Amino acid sequence: MPFETAPLDDVQIIKDVTFPGHITFRQLLITGPPGAGKSSLIRKLGGWSEEGYIDLTQNKWWTAQSLSLRPREIHLGFPFVGFEQALALFDKEWLEADARPVIDLERIRIPPEKRYFFSVNWRWRYVFEFLLPPAPLLLERRLERSKRGTHHVDVDLELKTIESQIQVYRQVALYLHQSGLNVYLREDTDDVPLQIIDPEQ
Repeated sequence: MPFETAPLDDVQIIKDVTFPGHITFRQLLITGPPGAGKSSLIRKLGGWSEEGYIDLTQNKWWTAQSLSLRPREIHLGFPFVGFEQALALFDKEWLEADARPVIDLERIRIPPEKRYFFSVNWRWRYVFEFLLPPAPLLLERRLERSKRGTHHVDVDLELKTIESQIQVYRQVALYLHQSGLNVYLREDTDDVPLQIIDPEQ
């Protein structure tokens, strides 16, 4: 589902990077497709250097140990129709499927709302930044990176694959946003953060 975005009015500067004004540094989880610039942004912020992975179909994924150290780069496992296990978008099963798998948003688990004074507000604990450069720019960067041979996911790149990866992340960003989680987008590491404008508005 397409949606609109708009620059945030309330912003702050953290280590020369513009962020939403209402968040704290230690809430940040940076995600996005391969080559989006996640590692570069984490290094700039001085965040946790090791990549994490979260399967969004798992019950209580929000309590995972890999989320305890932030800011951090997080790879996401997504549910797709016809696949029992969640897939990352660099997994062979996703890349080599005869047709692009359709994401099954209803299988994504959402943290519960805070119910008691002393309970954890899981929906507020994390802020998801979706780093989503334009597909042509992302292709250009990954083709350049492929010359170094450092990332196997950069082999046999096609623009349509990158466009599909970005579309999946956009769908999930909207779904998490509409489910009450803190979500914003950024097109490049030096760009301003963008808020999602709900379709019904």
